[in-house]
Amino acid sequence: MNSKPKILVVDDRPENIKAIQVVLQDQEVELITTTSGNDALKATLHHEFALALLDIQMPEMDGFELAAILREEAKTSHLPFIFISAVYTDNFNVFKGYEKGAFSFITKPFQPEILVNKVKFFVEKHQQELQLHKLNETLEEKNKELQFINRELESFSYSVSHDLRAPLRAVNGYSRILKEEYASYLNEEGNKLLGNIQYNANRMNSLIDDLLAFSRMGRKELQKTDVDMDSIVHEIASELKEATHHKATVTISSILPAEADQSLIRQVWINLISNAIKYSEKKEHPVVEIGSEKTENGTMYFVKDNGAGFDMEYASKLFGVFQRLHDQDDFEGTGIGLAIVQRIINRHGGRIWADAKVNEGANFYFTLPAAD
Repeated sequence: MNSKPKILVVDDRPENIKAIQVVLQDQEVELITTTSGNDALKATLHHEFALALLDIQMPEMDGFELAAILREEAKTSHLPFIFISAVYTDNFNVFKGYEKGAFSFITKPFQPEILVNKVKFFVEKHQQELQLHKLNETLEEKNKELQFINRELESFSYSVSHDLRAPLRAVNGYSRILKEEYASYLNEEGNKLLGNIQYNANRMNSLIDDLLAFSRMGRKELQKTDVDMDSIVHEIASELKEATHHKATVTISSILPAEADQSLIRQVWINLISNAIKYSEKKEHPVVEIGSEKTENGTMYFVKDNGAGFDMEYASKLFGVFQRLHDQDDFEGTGIGLAIVQRIINRHGGRIWADAKVNEGANFYFTLPAAD
């Protein structure tokens, strides 16, 4: 199968066609030659052309009439063509050629280099368009595959939610009955083990909740609005104070507004602020500082604490699912919260990072691009 780009040559004089063939003989193209407008139209039915070279003065149908028909047909409406003429070279006819949709106009006699350069340009353009078309087809196929995978993941999430929660509910229910009705028959060690069963069942339930939240985060469509970040941060700080009765001193500088999905960005703040409070709670005077500053491309927000911190050697694990840098006995958690935060920030076109020192606290930063 010949994969060379095809060029349509239309001229009623064989000697002119031969001249064009000689000029373009070294080019990686295939010339399809016709001697009339009708034959040219028939050729367009059987071939895909990268370019057409049209003579103007022809019997029955001249080049202008042929060009008008080519522009009206869906298959050839975007076909680039060049008029080549020795007669219609005055300004009136040149402008008429451009009005008919010509991309260029060459008058005879012409220098071979002029025709070669123009042909090269349009052939390269055609090849780029073919590559782009193939890329679009590939992207469309990949998009269909992703849609299928997303449906499978959604189905899997529902399955996980139902199939794992059922036995967990049974474990919780039976252990509760055991504790309420048979605790007196168990010694101290037996009651302790029973408590461990309930604790781990509840923790498993929390893990399932967080996993489902993480999987849904990638599918939820962003609903961007103008968000009053200052108001949201003050609300969250107040709610956490009531819910945990922590002793941390939370200082909030002016928080700049943003264009974001309000519910998702609220989740970011909840995770970062609650983490800062949790990991600083063992300090004698825990302090959490929240603020923002304008950057060249948007806004940077930060949450800082003077708590447990972490070793920067393991910072690459910080935003991974189920990655924890502290022992579960020291600080409770499922290891998914920061992964959710990173996914939300990435979907907003921002980025998130952290720096810390062991026992000296951690600083979390995230950026959001400027509003459009």
